[in-house]
Amino acid sequence: MKSPGRTIRHPQGYQAFLPDPLPPRHVWTPALVHSLSEADRLLGQLAGQGAKLANPHLLIRPFVKREAVFSSRIEGTQATLGELLIADAGGAVDRSPADLKEVTNYVAALDHGVKRLGSLPLSLRLVKELHEKLMSGLPGSAHATPGQFRKTQNWIGPPGSTLMNARLVPPPPEKLMSCLGPWETFLHDQTVPPLVNAGLAHYQFETIHPFLDGNGRVGRLLIILFLVERKVLPAPLLYVSAFFEKHRRDYYEALDRVRTHGDWEGWLQYFFNGVARQSEDALRRATAINATLESWKKKAASAALADAIDLLARNPYVTVSSLAKELDVAFTTAQRAIDKMQALGIVRPRDKKRRGRVYCAGKILDILEEPT
Repeated sequence: MKSPGRTIRHPQGYQAFLPDPLPPRHVWTPALVHSLSEADRLLGQLAGQGAKLANPHLLIRPFVKREAVFSSRIEGTQATLGELLIADAGGAVDRSPADLKEVTNYVAALDHGVKRLGSLPLSLRLVKELHEKLMSGLPGSAHATPGQFRKTQNWIGPPGSTLMNARLVPPPPEKLMSCLGPWETFLHDQTVPPLVNAGLAHYQFETIHPFLDGNGRVGRLLIILFLVERKVLPAPLLYVSAFFEKHRRDYYEALDRVRTHGDWEGWLQYFFNGVARQSEDALRRATAINATLESWKKKAASAALADAIDLLARNPYVTVSSLAKELDVAFTTAQRAIDKMQALGIVRPRDKKRRGRVYCAGKILDILEEPT
């Protein structure tokens, strides 16, 4: 199969890869058509059921955080979903602040992107805004030039590799815009099915590698934002990074084989399978969380307690102070609500501190942390 691009020799002596503009010419085999159909069906089911959930605005938050954790983990960050949720609730965790910052930056970037889609389409401008949100305040972020396309050459390869023996040398800085311009145009190509468009655009973005750092995370953010912009999803309920992280070697090999062998089918099969499996996974978790909350609310003696229980969908960790703030009630009222939830077996203390004690709804946390 023909490589979808060409290799050029830079005046400095190294060779760089320039991808051809999208879309490529490739043959749609029955297997690939079936994979696309399954992914479309399951993603549509997630979108439809997600819109019907009693509290989608609450359930979105842990799903966004799952995406942030797994996308950052692909890049080597070790923070867990539980640690992120504890920190959000105001509890202390034994984790590097830099790791937590990287994950919270991802959440902030995704939130920013969803909000900006109301006034700005997916574009190079928005891509740079996402990168700035993602990289700001991280150790060494000045080197990554947050929000700016690179002005120096980068490369991809194992530790110790150089420009001369790297696995991939993306387009030189002076060729970036000639690659990114057609990529931006392709994002808005309405003749290509949305999932095909998303999969092809992700490959191309990772091949162009327009930033000095953060390309993988930005590229995975763009998958979600693209599906929201195209109204394939009503909200960022899909966390495809969990699939990429679980099958990380296959992820990188599938991307590489497009460049080296023109294997578009292999990459799209992998991408569609990831979308299908994660659609099933998200729908199962959302349904389980909703059923758990409903069973608990049937035991609630008041509307105020039911409201407190609902908030556990957003974060199964809670403190009296955080609950008081969320419900806009007095501290003592929030304390009574937590005492009642503890008596009902809904939450239990995570620690023995008298002040700032963190409580956890273990059943919700188990649903969220169950392996993909």
